[in-house]
Amino acid sequence: MLRRLSQPSELSLTTVATLSTLEQSGPLRLTELAALEGVTQPAMTQVVSRLAEAGLAGRAADPSDGRVVLVDITDAGREAIARRRAVRAERLGELLEQLSPDERSALVAALPAVEALTRLGQPPASSRLAQRSN
Repeated sequence: MLRRLSQPSELSLTTVATLSTLEQSGPLRLTELAALEGVTQPAMTQVVSRLAEAGLAGRAADPSDGRVVLVDITDAGREAIARRRAVRAERLGELLEQLSPDERSALVAALPAVEALTRLGQPPASSRLAQRSN
């Protein structure tokens, strides 16, 4: 369903997922970002290189350890995912309008369960913070 909500755009699902992680987590080491996204470090290196070339993410030395590079989302990256989210929200609204009132009510009633499932699929914030401090 998520793919059908999106119109063809310049941002792949991988790009949006990576930028969203950076937006939520703040600057991350490449290894941390790869682990959070469930990909190998070489794969994430390629993703980050493409994001940096497009001006959507940047790299900077870690102030606490100059040997380490941190990856962060840029303002352009934030704007790009905000535009993508707006398009998806508009498309979702169009689709929801096609449902009957009973179908919309059933969907609203199911939202708490969907939110619970989403939370179950995410590591707790404390484990993400622990990963970042290691």
